[in-house]
Amino acid sequence: MNTLGFKILACVGSIAIWWCGCQSAISGGLSDRIARYPDWDTQAQITQHQGELTYPEWFRGRWIATSTLLEQIAPLAPGVVTPGFESNRQYINKPIEFTVQFVPKDPHKITKVSPLNFSKLKSSLPKSQIVADRAFNGFNIATAYLGESNVKSVKIDPQNSTKQITQLTQDRELEAFVTGFDREIPNVNSFISTELSQQIFRTSSTIYLNTVETTTSYQLSTTLAPTITATQISAVYLSPQDPDYFRTLGRAVAVYKYKLDLVPTLISVK
Repeated sequence: MNTLGFKILACVGSIAIWWCGCQSAISGGLSDRIARYPDWDTQAQITQHQGELTYPEWFRGRWIATSTLLEQIAPLAPGVVTPGFESNRQYINKPIEFTVQFVPKDPHKITKVSPLNFSKLKSSLPKSQIVADRAFNGFNIATAYLGESNVKSVKIDPQNSTKQITQLTQDRELEAFVTGFDREIPNVNSFISTELSQQIFRTSSTIYLNTVETTTSYQLSTTLAPTITATQISAVYLSPQDPDYFRTLGRAVAVYKYKLDLVPTLISVK
């Protein structure tokens, strides 16, 4: 797949993660997976397959996100290397900045609030399910990497809230939908999530399919203003339709490690 397809979803895959709504998770599984990087011989064992991922209350609001690719690995090279892998090297140690926001799942409960008001959240706001604003976030991520002139729109399928469709210029389209997800809460200031997404990248002449696993470990700091830092790992697996699929034996063909930094904006979520 060309770089345009992978970067839109994978650079901050956390933004589009989904969770079924169960408020507990088995402790240790995702933490151990992060610790085993880059030895990911198989996909993560996912237990949730329906609904949306909800985030801790401290995600609520609008943030300036900075994503930096630290390392990329092709475990099966030179035998199997994904298209776009080499061109992704241009992003190593290059911070990419964009705006994201996390909002209550029920639009009628959206409150004008910035993460700068974090100290008041617990006492002044009702409990609600916080989710990523996927259309807003997806568009900002796409334009940050590709430029506004190359991105037509990012839309969510009204029949499937986990399906995101990114329309690009030159008759290119990236369709991505979540097939499984999980989360783990080691403590009140830590949050770990993982997702599996099916991606379909279309051009006027080709179709490329793969599966992307994105596992992210977030840490909240409230020393001054609230900030969130994270380590994010994205792994690409070939689809059964790929002629090299049986050569991989289910192993990842590309693994990317990112550093994420989120700082609150001065603009409240509306």
